[in-house]
Amino acid sequence: MSDLPRAREAWHQADYEGFEIHVRAVPEEAPQVTPGTAARPARYTYEGYVCHPGADPALPGHTVPFHADGEEWFASTDDALHEALHVGRSIVEGSHPDLSVLGLVTSGV
Repeated sequence: MSDLPRAREAWHQADYEGFEIHVRAVPEEAPQVTPGTAARPARYTYEGYVCHPGADPALPGHTVPFHADGEEWFASTDDALHEALHVGRSIVEGSHPDLSVLGLVTSGV
């Protein structure tokens, strides 16, 4: 994916159990359509991060970044954002299988 489509997508924030969850939908690059073929519908994925309120995401160790796995795609930005927020909440709750806010809590960031 190029940086241009990603830059146009707005970040959304949700406060959850003392943390901020920041997410955005990321559109798939426009496919090359040859004459005589149907264009594939738009698809979206997501990326995001969890942090303490007011943390600077540019500083190392101040966020827990996450993104959709592999070939996980959604038909709309709303669907992608809904899933991203779900994943962010699972990170805060400690139920995500791979990611945790424990590093943010123990480092005091």
